[in-house]
Amino acid sequence: MKPKLILVVDDETHISHVVSGKLRQAGMQVMCASDGEEAYELACASVPDLVITDFQMPLMSGLELSTKLRQNLATAHVPVMVVSARGHLITAEDKAQTNIRAVMCKPFGPRHLLERVHELLGLADAGQAGARAA
Repeated sequence: MKPKLILVVDDETHISHVVSGKLRQAGMQVMCASDGEEAYELACASVPDLVITDFQMPLMSGLELSTKLRQNLATAHVPVMVVSARGHLITAEDKAQTNIRAVMCKPFGPRHLLERVHELLGLADAGQAGARAA
């Protein structure tokens, strides 16, 4: 099976490092971007299986990124997980108008994040098996 491609977007490099490291350990391919505009360009060039983004970033917020991804035919189906200390600002209407499928508040545990990623990718059984093995 081809590894899942995940786009991690955060302007805090230590967050990107932790998240991308955990995903790579789980056998996934990872692309990283430090702002919404860079993320949008990467997503359009190499359509990921999932986008994990911060909410508040320079140039384009995670919400704006999610909206643009939904409006683009090539990326309209890509699910988005928002990981942010400001996740409470995302409304049900925001979720309905974007591909935001999950919101996780910072601080978060890398293991919990990986479980949510597995759920969103339909790999829940693999995530549980990995959690048991860890």
